[in-house]
Amino acid sequence: MSLLVSPTYTAITTFVPEASSQGRLPSGLAGLATQFGMSLGPEASKSPKFYAEVVRSRELMEHVLLSNYVDPRQPQGAATDSVTLLHILGVGGRDAADSLSRGVKKLDKVVSVRVSIQTNIVSLSVDAHYPALAAAVANRFVSYLNAFNAQYRQSQAREQRKFVEQRLADGEHELRGAEEDLRTFYERNRSWQQSPQLTFDEGRLRRQVEIRQELYLTLKREYETARIQEVNDTPVITVIDTAAPPVKKSKPKRALLVVIALVLGAMAGASWAAGAEYLTRVRRERQQPHSDSRADRRL
Repeated sequence: MSLLVSPTYTAITTFVPEASSQGRLPSGLAGLATQFGMSLGPEASKSPKFYAEVVRSRELMEHVLLSNYVDPRQPQGAATDSVTLLHILGVGGRDAADSLSRGVKKLDKVVSVRVSIQTNIVSLSVDAHYPALAAAVANRFVSYLNAFNAQYRQSQAREQRKFVEQRLADGEHELRGAEEDLRTFYERNRSWQQSPQLTFDEGRLRRQVEIRQELYLTLKREYETARIQEVNDTPVITVIDTAAPPVKKSKPKRALLVVIALVLGAMAGASWAAGAEYLTRVRRERQQPHSDSRADRRL
């Protein structure tokens, strides 16, 4: 049976998720976001484990299943037709949705993802009966993951820009209000230097204007930076090794299976022989008393 099992080939690709340094918010803006209950700094969604989970997500697997590949079942020299991976796997179902769901489960069994904690390198391996197909599917996973990464980061930069834009409008409104309060104070109290109470009030209003002005200038700078990040912030996945069609099969290990089969067969044969010998001896022992009793009667 081990000699009749179809060979399986494993294609492996490795990559490192790389986040652009421009995608990180300055400490001043991160502090402002924290005050308003928002977290815009580095988070778990930038870790290699996050991308390992995304690879096994249903949406990404559906994209891979519905992508077109060269049909490896065609004979050499024939026209290379392009078919979906779902068709190549031969997954059936009651309808298209059921077939796609079964395909996701089948693809999940042949895809393996490992993350190195020391180096943050993600290893993606795909098993298939055809070497070229295994490599093509592994590279397609990385391609779709890279597209997701860019889209996700750009969306995040867009949200950061919207947050800063709203805070900039609020900061400008607060600055105008503080300046108006100070101007009204000067108009109503032209001799405020002569009164200790008015001098204290003038200092408090002036500090409010300075604080609002500093906040507004900070937000203005961050807004311009966020606009640039929205266009340029496109982190990519750095591919270390592109998946290539494997030369040697990964399984089955026919030599090992044959040895195991021989050992198990020998053990089963020995057990069968011992059991047969035991049953034969039991029958002889049961027949012996009857033979002795017949001999006694003759005597």
